Amino acid sequence: MAQSNETRRDFLKKSLAGTAALSFGGILPSFSPKSYAQILGANEKIKVAVMGVNSRGMALAQNFASQPNSEVLHICDVDRLAAEKCINAVTNIQQNKPKATPDFRKGLEDKDLDVLVVAAPDHWHAPAAILACKAGKDVYLEKPASHNPHEGEILVKAAEKYKRVIQMGNQRRSWPNVVAAIKELHEGVIGRPYFAKTWYTNNRGPIGFGKKTTVPEHLDFELWQGPAPREAYRDNIIHYNWHWFWNWGTGEALNNGTHMVDLARWGLGVEFPTRVTSSGGRYRYKDDWETPDTQVINLEFDNNTMITWEGRSCNGLNSEGSSVGVIFYGEEGAIRIDGGDNYSIMDLKNQVVKEVKYQRPVDPRNLSDPTYDLDGFHIQNMFDAIRKGTPLAADINGGQTSTLLVQLGNIALRTGGSLQIDPKNGHILDNKEAMKHWSRDYEPGWEPSI
Repeated sequence: MAQSNETRRDFLKKSLAGTAALSFGGILPSFSPKSYAQILGANEKIKVAVMGVNSRGMALAQNFASQPNSEVLHICDVDRLAAEKCINAVTNIQQNKPKATPDFRKGLEDKDLDVLVVAAPDHWHAPAAILACKAGKDVYLEKPASHNPHEGEILVKAAEKYKRVIQMGNQRRSWPNVVAAIKELHEGVIGRPYFAKTWYTNNRGPIGFGKKTTVPEHLDFELWQGPAPREAYRDNIIHYNWHWFWNWGTGEALNNGTHMVDLARWGLGVEFPTRVTSSGGRYRYKDDWETPDTQVINLEFDNNTMITWEGRSCNGLNSEGSSVGVIFYGEEGAIRIDGGDNYSIMDLKNQVVKEVKYQRPVDPRNLSDPTYDLDGFHIQNMFDAIRKGTPLAADINGGQTSTLLVQLGNIALRTGGSLQIDPKNGHILDNKEAMKHWSRDYEPGWEPSI
């Protein structure tokens, strides 16, 4: 399987040159120009399967289908109704109807498949991506990179071992104005940056107390749980509330904090912290919600810098004029990046000295598709990495590092509030209780490995 995919990879790298040659050299007998275009079009396109299409995956499936050099072959979802809806949407965009492949592992057996897009719940992210690597497929992996640090480390090793391209869904690393803002930051526009403040706010309502009930006939709950230890089906878990249960989700910190903390880490040029503290809890409602709805994470680094993240899931009052964002504070001013592709530069007198705005509004609270056209840049960057070896904007090494920062925040919150960290590798120092959260229990037979 891997050998077949490598052959196809070689073809993809040569396809543009081949197209140019044909345009000058004519076509083969018995083939019309239209026929030849159809053949070349099919062969040039990167073939994709999308896993998990109820919300964010639906948007990604449509976006990949809209790319001129991509075709969606498989829609993989354990919910038949979600899959059917997505298949219809994708078919309206591209020429061919994708197959309904409920078990993504069957899709990985397709020799024509190039890329698995993983948008399933967090507990599936790393295990699915690892299986894709082993099957010889490249991966577009929604954040977070992993449910826990251990499987994130395995995923990084799998990408290296099987020589796979893995683009993490930190799409802001491909947005033109965000890239420009970070470039100005690195060039010293505000002097040395030493503090990055990040945040996310929303008005999420209560989820109530779930009742055990019969699994809907259109849902394969066994496969939905996959690597996670089994729990009985309850009526307040699927499709979105799983985010707030530790067995499957990672809370707001990794759901949305990963994006902004990644930008902060990029801007400050840091890797692993020396100290992590966190506080917070489920403050707004009394219900089944397990992860914090209000949380502050502080990350300190050995180059005399710091990152903070503030998450408010149940009070959507904007901070600094935006529901989500990051501000870099430096010796000579500050740079603010909001939830869209916009940034402002301020001096120490609170005067805006430069403001750059994207031409279209962005809604960061849109659960599935806040930035359709901007995300195309990220997809094409991955395609260039596959075709040409172009560096990824958000490779899995950096993606897992950013994921680890907020994972450490959650671990600190759950085990006393403070962790000492080895700045060479991000590992927790001298804390047996905290290390219990470095990995997780898996359903027997589902443990990820390479």
